[in-house]
Amino acid sequence: MTTVTVDEVQEIRELAASVARDVFEPIAEELDVNRQPISVEQRKQLGELGFLGMAHEEKYGGAGAPFSHALAVIEEFAKICRPAAFQIFEANTGPAQVIAKVASEEQRQRWLPDIISGEKTMAVGISEPDAGSAATDMKSRATPGENGGVVLNGSKRWISNGGEADLYLVYCRLSDAPGSKGIGAVVIEKGDAGFTFGAQERLMGFRGIPSADLYFDGVIVPAENIVVPAGGFGKLFQIFSLERMGNTTMSLAIGQAALDKSLAYAQQRQAFGRDIIEFQTIQTALADMALQVEAARLLRDRAAASIDAGDINGLHVSLAKCTANEMAKRVTDLAIQVHGGNGYTEEYGLERLHRDSHGWAIAGGTPAMQRTRIVSELTGRRFNQRP
Repeated sequence: MTTVTVDEVQEIRELAASVARDVFEPIAEELDVNRQPISVEQRKQLGELGFLGMAHEEKYGGAGAPFSHALAVIEEFAKICRPAAFQIFEANTGPAQVIAKVASEEQRQRWLPDIISGEKTMAVGISEPDAGSAATDMKSRATPGENGGVVLNGSKRWISNGGEADLYLVYCRLSDAPGSKGIGAVVIEKGDAGFTFGAQERLMGFRGIPSADLYFDGVIVPAENIVVPAGGFGKLFQIFSLERMGNTTMSLAIGQAALDKSLAYAQQRQAFGRDIIEFQTIQTALADMALQVEAARLLRDRAAASIDAGDINGLHVSLAKCTANEMAKRVTDLAIQVHGGNGYTEEYGLERLHRDSHGWAIAGGTPAMQRTRIVSELTGRRFNQRP
C-alpha cells in the first residue's frame, strides 16, 4: 500500500485547480453552448502535465500514483469544466483501466502510452438499443475469422466520446454461451473498415462530451486486439467499478461547485437590506447542501482508500456512486433556489451543473441499479430481474 501525505494530495489538487481555472474556465461555457469537446491540442496538454496518466504505471508513461490522486485531479477539473475533466476521467478511470488490468503486456505497450500522452483517447462500448441496464442482453457478436481473429457485427448506443475517440473497447459476444458467459471485449480503431458512427446526440447535459451510436458491419478484429475472451464479463465489470468511481467524483465535484457558488452568493446578495445568508431559510438550504456533499465525499473517499489498498470493494463503490449521483441532482436544485431568478439564468452556470448532474446519474449504472447491487452485496445473493 502506498503511503500518501495530505501535503502531496493538496499539491496535486492545487496544480489541477490552477490549470482548470486558467486554461479551461474561460472556454467552459463556450464548449457547452457549442456542444464542442476540448481540442486534441488541449488534450495533449493534459497529457504533458501528467494528468492523463496519474493512475497508470511509470513504464507506460504514467505517474504510478495512488488511484485517489487521479480522483483528486478529476474533481478539480470537473468543478470548472466537465469536458476537460472527462478526458482525465476516461484515461484514468475508464476503459484504459481494463487495458492496464487485464490486457497482455504487448497490448498495454501498444495502447497505454498514446492514451497517457493524449495522442489518442479510448471510449467504451457496452450499452445497446435493447441492452442498457440489462447489459447481458447485448447482441453485438464477434464470430471466428482468420488467424485467430474475429469478425464483429452489431451496434452500441449512448457511447460517450463516440465519434471522437480513436480506440474503442467493445463488449461483445465471443461465443454462443448464454448470458454473461459468452461476453468478452475487443479493441477496434476509428477508421477500421465497416466501423461507422451515428449522428451526434443532442443531450440535455454532457454538451462538451460527444455521444454517438457505434455500428459494426463485418469489422475484422485481429487476434492481437482481443482483450478479454468469452467468459470474462465478471472480470470486466469488477474493473468497471473504477469507472464508477470516476463517475462518483464527477457528481461530487458538481455538488461541491454548486455549494461553493451558493455560499459565496448568499454572502454578497442582499434582500430587505440584509445579506440573504442571514435568513434562516437560506441557512437551512446551505446546511442541507453541505450535509449531502460531505456524506458523498466520505463514502467516495472510503471506496477510494480500499482501491488504493489493492481491493475493489463493490459495496463501497455502489454506495458512493448512488449517494453522489442523487446528491448532485438535489444540491444543484437547491443552489438554483438559493440564487433565485439569477439561478435560472445561464450567467451563473448553475443550470449547466444541474443538467450535467442528471447525466452522471444515468451513466455507469443508474441509482436504481446501484440499489439492487447494494442489497446483493449486503446479502451475498444475486437477484434476477427477469420475469
